[in-house]
Amino acid sequence: MVSSGAIQIPSRLPLLLTHEGVLLPGSTVRFSVDSPRNMHLVRERLLKGTSLKSTIIGVIPNTRDPEHDTDDLPTLHKIGTAGIAVQVVGSNWPKPHYTLLITGLCRFSVSSLLKERPFVLAEVKQLDQLERYTTPQRDATATDDGELGELSEKFYQAAVQLLGMLDMSVPVVAKFRRLLDSLPRETLPDVVASMIRTSNKEKLQVLDALSLEERFKKALPMLTRQIEGLKLLQKTRKMSPDNEKRVLVRKGTVFPGRQFNLDEEDEDDDGDDTAALERKVHGANMPEAALKICLKELKRLKKMPQSMPEYALTRNYLDLMVELPWSKSTKDCLDIRAARTLLDNDHYAMDKLKRRVLEYLAVRQLKTSLKGPILCFVGPPGVGKTSVGRSIARTLGREFHRIALGGVCDQSDIRGHRRTYVGSMPGRIINGLKTVGVNNPVFLLDEVDKLGKSLQGDPAAALLEVLDPEQNHSFTDHYLNVAFDLSQVLFIATANTTATIPPALLDRMEVLEVPGYTQEEKVEIAHRHLIPNQLEQHGLTPQQLHIPQSTTPDIISRYTREAGVRSLERKIGAICRAVAVKVAEGHTLTKTETLTPENSKHECFAVCLFSDKAAPPELPIVIDHIALKDILGPPVFEMEVSERLTLPGVALGLAWTPLGGEIMFVEASRMEGEGQLTLTGQLGDVMKESAHLAISWLRANAKTYQLTNMVGGSDPLEGTDIHLHFPAGAVTKDGPSAGVTIVTCLASLFSGRLVRSDVAMTGEITLRGLVLPVGGIKDKVLAAHRAGVKRVILPKRNEKDLEELPANVRANLDFITATNLGEVLNASFDGGFPGVSGTRAHPQLTSKL
Repeated sequence: MVSSGAIQIPSRLPLLLTHEGVLLPGSTVRFSVDSPRNMHLVRERLLKGTSLKSTIIGVIPNTRDPEHDTDDLPTLHKIGTAGIAVQVVGSNWPKPHYTLLITGLCRFSVSSLLKERPFVLAEVKQLDQLERYTTPQRDATATDDGELGELSEKFYQAAVQLLGMLDMSVPVVAKFRRLLDSLPRETLPDVVASMIRTSNKEKLQVLDALSLEERFKKALPMLTRQIEGLKLLQKTRKMSPDNEKRVLVRKGTVFPGRQFNLDEEDEDDDGDDTAALERKVHGANMPEAALKICLKELKRLKKMPQSMPEYALTRNYLDLMVELPWSKSTKDCLDIRAARTLLDNDHYAMDKLKRRVLEYLAVRQLKTSLKGPILCFVGPPGVGKTSVGRSIARTLGREFHRIALGGVCDQSDIRGHRRTYVGSMPGRIINGLKTVGVNNPVFLLDEVDKLGKSLQGDPAAALLEVLDPEQNHSFTDHYLNVAFDLSQVLFIATANTTATIPPALLDRMEVLEVPGYTQEEKVEIAHRHLIPNQLEQHGLTPQQLHIPQSTTPDIISRYTREAGVRSLERKIGAICRAVAVKVAEGHTLTKTETLTPENSKHECFAVCLFSDKAAPPELPIVIDHIALKDILGPPVFEMEVSERLTLPGVALGLAWTPLGGEIMFVEASRMEGEGQLTLTGQLGDVMKESAHLAISWLRANAKTYQLTNMVGGSDPLEGTDIHLHFPAGAVTKDGPSAGVTIVTCLASLFSGRLVRSDVAMTGEITLRGLVLPVGGIKDKVLAAHRAGVKRVILPKRNEKDLEELPANVRANLDFITATNLGEVLNASFDGGFPGVSGTRAHPQLTSKL
């Protein structure tokens, strides 16, 4: 706290590790904050603090470069300076950083470190006190005798001599002269040593001097050397003393402008900075065209005053050009066996994706100049598309960068802004290359199917050049206005569906379908990855919680219904949280038991485990079906297929959605009327047309299949109204794959027969009764498998798609392939359907041409 007399600092201080300068008591220094520890200190203490105490921090000299700040805390200097942060300035360009203006208060020593992350917090001991600037310095030293008094007077006279050599009309000199007459004696060596030009090593010597006498002895030679240097400079230069004095102050020979808080703006000579930038431009190894533009901009920069707004824009542009990886690349790890092992360890199943990555590695090993392919993983959420991209980067040994495209509706996000606009910046592609620092990373373009379009352009169209292997070797960002080679970048896009991707963009990518998982695959994924990961995240061990192999299928089938595993992971996390509460409350015995195949099958309990009055269970806690109900509640999903197919006029179809395959019920009823057809259930135009096709085909073939109406006539719609309903009316449904299901449903209604309860079907129909192929067969079959269906009816031309199904799914299902609706009806009813066996094919007509 700050008292009315001396300043007392808190006993615990957050430490700012500085690399650029040394803060001395009584001086004001500006520090740049870039390292993670210092960034956390500014955000959590200075920006959030509201009291004066929260603005007091410790400044410790750090010999390690903050750009290379690691988890290991460097050796701290033994003495530091407590200071008040009087100003905090932040910026996000070219990268996030802060600038602090700190006034030194007093010295302290570090007693002990309390924590190292996210910032350093230490127990400190105050070594001296800083009195308020109220007592004139000359009055304080007039009564002192001995060696300390002589040193103080000598130091004061030397400081006055230094000021006498300078021009008092310069504001900096006049301000220093006023301070010199009002400063207390104990602050004089610190303030003067911080203002004159000295090295950080010399300032550390002054900082380490704890006694006032030793402090005068350390600072006096620096002051004397500065005076002698000025005398020599005045003798060697042929100019008037007044001009000489102004030049010395302006160029910072005496007072480095960046180390003192001045009211006036100092003019810094940036000639050395421009020369360093020019060396970087020549050393960036950029193409000839880019080098030519950089040199032209650098020539303009040298002639441009710093006060011009365009100066900062040009400087930022040159900094970006220098930082881009024009020729920096990483070497690929071309070990096929190691890559296969890594992919298998990271992801279960996904054989098609793994095979494609291994093919790329093999070809890359045979031909090193292979261009990076453009892969697009299409599949429902939660199947691991993004994590596969990260694993591919690890397999190749490349840098990985993810670009989220969901909701992007401005083409400038891809191509950047032209530098003529205010606040212009490069696009996400160039920014990503600058971030990773190499020209052959793995770029993951996430959610490419969710790109938007607005008045600012179409970002999907801007991606055409990026994702075209024949064009991206000369990709031109609007901000750079120079071609950059993207041909070595491995682009991986992810999407839930290809329906919303523009055809031109889709044509440039190699689409790899990533279907959902089977129940068996989900069990393996849960025990290999999800359960160990959730145990680690919740602080549990396998000796405290065990989920048997027999319990996981119940979680999958009764509490989740998805193609991926995100909901499954959340359910496992809920189980871990429930067990963590009991473990944390101490409701478990200290006895631990080693898991064996015998004792893991024992049911311990859920009633006693999650009841407040129950005795604490033994470890490990084994989760069975009773525990599942107590933790997760009643089952969310039930096998309702057989229960709903108990009346004529109900059939089960298969549908594809961006979230995976789904089962779909179709219900029909009839009543007396005038032959009208009513459709409900939020149907799209395609499904409405399928319903009209089904009605027309059934009316045309009513005699063949012995279909009658309510009054006994040959037309099924005579004197009859039909109501066709698709349950879940709040969900929009559309697509051509419900035709066979509607025909089967109406045939069951007109014939009065029940459709088999274990049959699901999909396929498009024509007016002549042909069954045409549809898409999404694997997702639909997996949905039927999850729902417990035993027989699946598919179009004959979709038979080839069954090869992609896992072997266990093909073994558990009976597949019926059909070419016409007669075969569909025959397979949908027990004992076949009347009139199917006697139907004849349409007569073949010979062409007369």
